[in-house]
Amino acid sequence: MSLLGLRRGGVDATQVREALATVRDPEIGRTLDELGMLGDVSVDRRGGVRVPVALTTQECPLADEIRASVATAVRTVDGVTDVDVTMSVMDDRRRGEVGRLLHSTRTPLTSGLGGGPRVYAVASGKGGVGKSTVTANLAVALARSGQRVAVLDADVWGYSMPQLFGVRRAPIAFEGIMLPVPAYGVSLMSIGFFVDEDQPVVWRGPMLHKALQQFIDDVYWGEIDTLLVDLPPGTGDVALSVLQLLPDAALVVVTTPQRAARSVASRVGRLAQEAGMPIAGVVENMSAAVCRDCGSHTAVFGVGGGVELAEQVGARVLGQVPLDVDLREAGDRGVPAVIEAPDSASSVALRRVAETLPAVRRDVVRRSLPLTVV
Repeated sequence: MSLLGLRRGGVDATQVREALATVRDPEIGRTLDELGMLGDVSVDRRGGVRVPVALTTQECPLADEIRASVATAVRTVDGVTDVDVTMSVMDDRRRGEVGRLLHSTRTPLTSGLGGGPRVYAVASGKGGVGKSTVTANLAVALARSGQRVAVLDADVWGYSMPQLFGVRRAPIAFEGIMLPVPAYGVSLMSIGFFVDEDQPVVWRGPMLHKALQQFIDDVYWGEIDTLLVDLPPGTGDVALSVLQLLPDAALVVVTTPQRAARSVASRVGRLAQEAGMPIAGVVENMSAAVCRDCGSHTAVFGVGGGVELAEQVGARVLGQVPLDVDLREAGDRGVPAVIEAPDSASSVALRRVAETLPAVRRDVVRRSLPLTVV
C-alpha cells in the first residue's frame, strides 16, 4: 500500500496508514493490509481521504462491515473531513497470494497443549438438557473476555448454532478453504449452513467422520485461543470421531439435576475416561427455575445431579446455570443471552463458567487415544 500526499489539508497520511493497520477482515481475521486488500490511499487538500479496498470475492457478505470499519478507522485521524471507501474485487493473482497465505498459516487443532488452541468437546448424555445453548453462550462469554473463539457445531442431526446465533448463510469457500461465519465475535462452522433449515441429515458412520474431518482440516480457523465443539447427545459415531480427530480436547459434560439425565451423562464421562480424554468439568444446566417477577428459585428437575455426576467421573462442577425465561427468549431471537440479557441469572452463571474454563484446561494431562473408528 503506497500513500499519495504525505500531508495535505492538515491530514497526516502516515497516521491514516497506521489507523488502517488495525482493520481486519471479519471472516479471515487478518488485517486488510496483510491480505493485500488495501490500495493506494489518497488525501486531498480539504482533508478528504480515499481508500480503495479489493474484496477477496465478489459475493463477500460482509462488504458493508468492512467498509464501515475502514471509514471508522480513518475518521480517528485528526483533520479528516470525509472518507470515500471504494470497493472492487481482487484479480486472480492476488487471490492466489491470499490463498497461499491462508494455507501456510492455518492453525492445527490437534496440538492444544503444544501451543495451539484449547479445545473443549461439549457433550451430554441425552438431548434437551440445553447443551447447545450452553456452548453458544460460553463461546460469546469467552470472546467478550478477550479470547479468540470458534465453535464447531458437530451436532450433525440436531444442529442449532445457526438459530442460536441468528445466522443463515453459507460460508465462503476461498481457494479450497472454507471460511467460518463470524457472529458476535465468534467464528462458526455448522452443517446447518449447508442444508435447508427443515432438511434432515441422514448421514452415518464414515460420512459423518469425513464431514467432521473436512470441517477440522479444510476450514481456516485463524489464530484462535479456544475451540468449542458441540457434540450430539450420547456416545455415537460423532463422539468417537471427535475423540480420534481432536485427541487434545477436554470434555465438558452438560446435564440437568434430574437423576435420569445424570445417569445417562455418566456414560459419556466413562467413554472419555476409557479413551484417555480428560474431563474439564460438569455444567449443571436448568439447576432451578427463576421467577421473573419475584426472583424465587424452584428446583423443577430436582437437586444435586451435577454434583453427583462430577463425583462419578472424577471432575469438578464448573457451574450451575438456572433456567430463566431470558435464556430461552434470547435463543429464540438468535441472540446469545449473555448479550441479550447480560444481567440475567443464567448469563451471570455462564460467564462464571467461562472464567473457570481456561484455568481448568491447564490442569489436564494429555493421554493417548486407544480408539479407532470403524
